[in-house]
Amino acid sequence: MHDLPAIEVQQVAKSFRVVHQSSTLKRAALDLLRNPRRRVDRVPILHEVSFNVARGEAVGVIGRNGSGKSTILTLLAGIYRPTSGRIIVRGRIGTLLDLGAGMHPDVTAEDNAVVAAMICGLSRREAVDRLPAILRFAGLEAVADTQVKHFSSGMILRLGFSVVIQARPDVLLVDEVLAVGDEGFQQRCRASIAELRASGSTVVFVSHDLDSIAEVCDRVLWLDAGRIRLAGTAAQVLPEYRVAMRDDPVSR
Repeated sequence: MHDLPAIEVQQVAKSFRVVHQSSTLKRAALDLLRNPRRRVDRVPILHEVSFNVARGEAVGVIGRNGSGKSTILTLLAGIYRPTSGRIIVRGRIGTLLDLGAGMHPDVTAEDNAVVAAMICGLSRREAVDRLPAILRFAGLEAVADTQVKHFSSGMILRLGFSVVIQARPDVLLVDEVLAVGDEGFQQRCRASIAELRASGSTVVFVSHDLDSIAEVCDRVLWLDAGRIRLAGTAAQVLPEYRVAMRDDPVSR
């Protein structure tokens, strides 16, 4: 079991349904009379993408906006299902995708943290035991009994990040969150991810920050229009990507 990859993505394709809406109420009525069925198209996002991630490995995913990076993460997290192909994720997943999601504004920071930690797979006792570390990491000990509706967006993001990190997932999915908070907090984020990796956790990291990708990741996947254009070490892929972005007028 431990010899198997933490993540297997096998010939995965993903498309989304797009329903075409009429521009006005009158047009909608006419369209309905002429054709009771609304026009539905499928927009392809990923095309037969395959890769594995070993246990304890950190893999970065880069590419222009719309290349399918975030779709990969949502598929790995189980938020969406692939249109075709197969995804296997072995172990408990922690997601740093939408850090403020699920935080109830009328509930205190400490109660939100306990509930969020339980959603991450901890028992209530484990969540309560780790609460001091969660609040300390987020720098929110002094306002632990304050309702989250009084927090800034940055405070909520720090709390969400801290919960996921302290839950110590087997597989950590990260989407552009290392820009949360000040430089000191960002350094703690990177250090925590490194500690998770040292303990055997697997990381998939999507970012436009190539310096962060180089710092965190062993291997990089370059997505281009829903396909893997290049895969290899950070030292192999990032220079090629930088040259392509420099020479691409659309990316300027």
